[in-house]
Amino acid sequence: MVAQITTFAFHGVDARPVTVQVQLTNGNSNIFSIVGLPDKAVSEARERVRAALSAVGLGLPVKRITVNLAPADLPKEGSHFDLAIALGLLIEMGAAPHDAGAGFAVMGELGLDGSIAPCAGALPAAVAANAMGLGLICPAASGAEAAWAGGDAAILAPKSLIQLVNHFKGTQVLSAPQPGALETPAAIPDLADVKGQETAKRALAIAAAGGHNLLMVGPPGAGKSMLAARLPGLLPPLSPKEMLEISMVQSLAGLLEGGRLTRARPFRAPHHSASMAAMIGGGVRAKPGEASLAHHGVLFLDELPEFSAPVLDSLRQPLETGDVLIARANFHVRYPARFQLVAAMNPCRCGYGRASGRACGKGPNCEEIYQSRISGPLLDRMDLSIELPAVTPADLAAPATGETTAIVADRVAKARAAQTARGGEGKSNAALSDAELSRIAAPDQEGANLLSRAAEALSLSARAYTRTLRVARTLADLDGADGVRRRHIAEAVSFRKASERNANNNAPASASVIT
Repeated sequence: MVAQITTFAFHGVDARPVTVQVQLTNGNSNIFSIVGLPDKAVSEARERVRAALSAVGLGLPVKRITVNLAPADLPKEGSHFDLAIALGLLIEMGAAPHDAGAGFAVMGELGLDGSIAPCAGALPAAVAANAMGLGLICPAASGAEAAWAGGDAAILAPKSLIQLVNHFKGTQVLSAPQPGALETPAAIPDLADVKGQETAKRALAIAAAGGHNLLMVGPPGAGKSMLAARLPGLLPPLSPKEMLEISMVQSLAGLLEGGRLTRARPFRAPHHSASMAAMIGGGVRAKPGEASLAHHGVLFLDELPEFSAPVLDSLRQPLETGDVLIARANFHVRYPARFQLVAAMNPCRCGYGRASGRACGKGPNCEEIYQSRISGPLLDRMDLSIELPAVTPADLAAPATGETTAIVADRVAKARAAQTARGGEGKSNAALSDAELSRIAAPDQEGANLLSRAAEALSLSARAYTRTLRVARTLADLDGADGVRRRHIAEAVSFRKASERNANNNAPASASVIT
């Protein structure tokens, strides 16, 4: 007889079913083999399972033990296979009913004392089990997270191996866990606290309304980081579908403490020393990186030129496709990564640039050299680019008179509602396909003529051309207009001019295109 237990192997956010087959045969004793492409953590399950069974008063039989993880050509990574292997052994030894694993998928890491430790991936495992019509057996610490999967499938969350055995024997009944609490979003600083920088506030509202990428260039203390920190307060709350997608990524990263979910959009701000694996994902187990953890949210890169060039350029593909593909020699892992990129930088190494009138101690070409660290293709993907002037003492001394976050967020919500009505839930202007863009963002004749002149004067690429049109569509949504007009094109072009100057080593852009 061969005991068979269902568990999962995680490849990106996909939980692929794995059958754990356990067999006891006569022959050379004390041989405990695990086959089926296990990694180091899976192979070490032998010792954890042996110790956990001993902790509950059971010793391994004097037989040859073979554990097969099928399909054999699918790589198996992680310690969550322990509980499935132990349950299969208990069935084979007669210590648990032969149908103990029927109707359930099993995951969990065993401690040497027989306890079941939490493991990453309970939510995607519960979703996959639900889709297969199975319940899920998971650690007690992961039960609140797994319960968010919903459905009619049962979830068992034992604290220890002996609890699970007693449940199947009928001497103890495990109650179903309840979903974790829905966290209240943290207080977001108010946009009205930012003094001056009215143009930057306008750009921030446009970025929030259409999900556009934003680049802010300005001297130290101009308020770039302050503005970025206030962007989450302008964004609409997550839809249930978006919340589930984000939570599955966070589950695999081990970030769902106590099974608590939130409807606030992610805001990730990695340090500029982040490696490529930290940014887009990777490592031994190909975990999600900052780009995926910012899915349906904001990825803020402060001091943009200080990031290494390969790390920045690795973001170009996910900015276009909305996902990250991590390639390995024998498999590929895909993570979702549809994020909004917000970046901030100083105009040059000394921090102020030529426009400030200050003498630069780094040489006459400081500005060009510093900005050349950012590749043209990455700048091409920035929908909005603004130059922030230094904040004057008069600005700081004046009382705050700008619009509050609540007022701007209400305007953003109305623009997003218009986009949802056109393209469906969660479909922002930044995510429109070219066919959709040509259908709903065709400008009037004057606007089309202006866009053609701007594209020629600024040498816009095809990507920059369509991104300008997307911004114009967002401006029309903020105005409540049905179509894109000349004034929307003019404002959208004005937000591209700084980006084009940076991409062309600060060559002056023609102002005649918007006259």
